[in-house]
Amino acid sequence: MTAQSAPALTDDCVQPFLIDASGVTGRLVRLGAAIDRILDRHPYPDPVKKLLGEFLALGAGLAGALKYDGVFTLQTKGDGPVPMMVADVTSDGAVRGFAQVTGETPPEAAIGDAPVPKLLGGGYLAFTVDQGPDMERYQGVVELSGGTLEDCVHHYFEQSEQFASAVKLAAGKGRDGHWRAATLCVQRLPEEGGVGARAAEETEDDWRRAVVLMATAKEAELLDPGLTPDALLFRLFHEDGVRVFEPRRLDDSCRCSRERSGRMLVALGRDELADLKLEDGTVEVTCQFCNRSERFSDADLDAFESALADERAEAGQ
Repeated sequence: MTAQSAPALTDDCVQPFLIDASGVTGRLVRLGAAIDRILDRHPYPDPVKKLLGEFLALGAGLAGALKYDGVFTLQTKGDGPVPMMVADVTSDGAVRGFAQVTGETPPEAAIGDAPVPKLLGGGYLAFTVDQGPDMERYQGVVELSGGTLEDCVHHYFEQSEQFASAVKLAAGKGRDGHWRAATLCVQRLPEEGGVGARAAEETEDDWRRAVVLMATAKEAELLDPGLTPDALLFRLFHEDGVRVFEPRRLDDSCRCSRERSGRMLVALGRDELADLKLEDGTVEVTCQFCNRSERFSDADLDAFESALADERAEAGQ
């Protein structure tokens, strides 16, 4: 295995790789301290934390296959006790996510190998790439089909004509009590131009072999902080030759801000806010992602309204 000179990232990163024998590309996502911080901010039951950990690792793995300048968002909506999960990854590697828990979640023993129907229920999984107001948004939607997130995303890839992909997900709490998550993705791009029947058969055989080898990765290996991405990929694919490229850093980072929250409140209008005031006369806004709260007094809102009025005046509105 060879690697380009790059920072020695072994955690909170996306490690791209190429299997030489088949030309199959892939990414190994490792989330350590970043995922632990994200999950620790909310009092979710452990089964929800595990599922959200897998979901965030999946989002980072799928985003790593795309060339975009903006935000990749993965979202579920269902009718179970966890009716919504959201994970987004910016092109700069900022990761955030949350789960909405509205009902009583079943105990871990009752969930077994079917967390999707037991926690999310029936609904859909959506992929969105947002590159700003001047660019067309891309979105893919698929039914929540199967017992696991792996089943759901494979169902999406089966319907996609863009490329074949397979994923393996893992999330769990280590002996030290901290959460970790990982995803291993392999991807085969469509052939350009026509190929002969024999070549097509060989290509299909190469793809199946890559998927089989990927499937041998154990959850303990994916989550082991002592096993570097290089070492794991070598263990899985060394017989076919595997090359790693410069890893990309991932970080727990929320895009909320006091200014954004204040502007949102002003847009709602004072009449709407009257019913939301606390005993001290302030309005509190809590970010669903990072769980950080900000309070706004009437004087604060007056200041935001004045600033917005000045901006409109400068714009000639």
